[in-house]
Amino acid sequence: MGQLRGRYLNWAVTAASCQAFLLLGYDQGVMSGLIGANNEFGKQFGHPDSNIQGILTSIYDIGCAVGCLLAFVVGHKLGRRKMIMAGGAIMVIGTIILGSSYTRAQFLVGRVVTGFGNGINSSTVPTYQSEMARPERRGRLLSAQGTVTIVGLCIAYWIDYGLSFIESPVQWRFPISFQAFFAVCLVVQMISLPDTPRWLCEQDRSDEAASVLARLQIQQPADESTPEVVHLRRQIETALEIESAGGPFQYRELLTGGKTQNFRRMILAGLVNVQQQFTGSNMINYYAPTVYENAVGLSRNLSLILSGCTSLSYLVGSIIPLWSMDVFGRRSSLMISAAGLSTCFILVAVLLSIGTQTCAYAATAFIFLFQIFLGFGYLPVPWFYPSEITTTRIRARGQAFAGFVNWICVFIVVQVTPTAIDNISWKTFIIFACFCFAWIPMVFFFFPETKGLELEDVDHLFERGGITGGVFETRGKTVFPGYHRTINTERIEKPIEERYEQVDA
Repeated sequence: MGQLRGRYLNWAVTAASCQAFLLLGYDQGVMSGLIGANNEFGKQFGHPDSNIQGILTSIYDIGCAVGCLLAFVVGHKLGRRKMIMAGGAIMVIGTIILGSSYTRAQFLVGRVVTGFGNGINSSTVPTYQSEMARPERRGRLLSAQGTVTIVGLCIAYWIDYGLSFIESPVQWRFPISFQAFFAVCLVVQMISLPDTPRWLCEQDRSDEAASVLARLQIQQPADESTPEVVHLRRQIETALEIESAGGPFQYRELLTGGKTQNFRRMILAGLVNVQQQFTGSNMINYYAPTVYENAVGLSRNLSLILSGCTSLSYLVGSIIPLWSMDVFGRRSSLMISAAGLSTCFILVAVLLSIGTQTCAYAATAFIFLFQIFLGFGYLPVPWFYPSEITTTRIRARGQAFAGFVNWICVFIVVQVTPTAIDNISWKTFIIFACFCFAWIPMVFFFFPETKGLELEDVDHLFERGGITGGVFETRGKTVFPGYHRTINTERIEKPIEERYEQVDA
């Protein structure tokens, strides 16, 4: 069978990337309909209290964090493709352990192993997609990962609800085991796909990189001598020469400033993921039925139905960035999202404090609206922004670090949510509303815009130095002195000779 080329290869790369995030979303949602109820799951594992519920759910995030650490150490060496396949295979193993569990200990081990595989994927897939995507479409394609994450979440919620009426272990064993189907599909999809041109170039496999660049060109036929391919290859090679001028990679480079501003890039990569988790998003995603039942005061059956509907509103919100991300950019999306999230949670807290049934229903409506604002900005951007602002030399490590921060923060939120809901009920929403409000000035002052830029051109934002360099000069506009736009690619290009002069210097 011939190799995939052109649009077909681009679609296949996007499909595999989305498959990984479909699996991530399913994993995030599957526990919400099982935990905290007098059901078959509760009977099997001794009716866990709120503290044990938190552990059974959040231990998965510890596994994800460890998976990110592994990707941080060996991901750059093994490459994007092999790491994704390994992550999918590990998740299959973890699912087998989970689906056959009869004790809490075995279930905890299964959650850790499954999380380990997901951590590898969540810290590798955004890098893979961003390095394979054209800049003018990168925001849309990477936002699609967020959309399918919520598709996975919806599938999990409604499978949980549908099986909640069955009085047998199938009620929980099937939803838990079904994630293996998505993991197997991911591994199979990756078999025929190439690694990224940027990783191949860094491994001194430039001819292979040129071949992949040619295959990725939308206008076919194209080969290694096509002007666009030659230009992209030289651009990548030049950027790598500049980045590697100091010799082999050393971990202390991640803490350096100077022209590359690696430390600032790492801080931003971690910070945007802290922000995502402390919006309170996973208080809803992991524990929606518990929140509706204990904080809002609704029945268990109605809580399960509303949880499924909440995931559908989240899905609606996640579709918006497919159009808006490459129009408004990353900065505006984050700030609009944060403002909407803060407002929604403030209104939820006010309504629940009144304590009437009518106000409880109104609060539910604002939780739905919260999910739409979340899907608009803070769902997709933190997953791919680190891969855009880091250089090829540190991209795998930067994305892995961002993933590690993300999953540690998920662990904290998921662990404390049941206890917080039990003890302070609706006041929990006030805490997250304050966090969301704080994210607005942080994004405005410190986050540069990456919309429409080649990954190599993002470096010029950071060359300006300081902690705000490249933020206020562009104000989200992809315009730099001494550059010109090519009409066909809408890309910013610096004369390649100038970059070679910089290397020689």
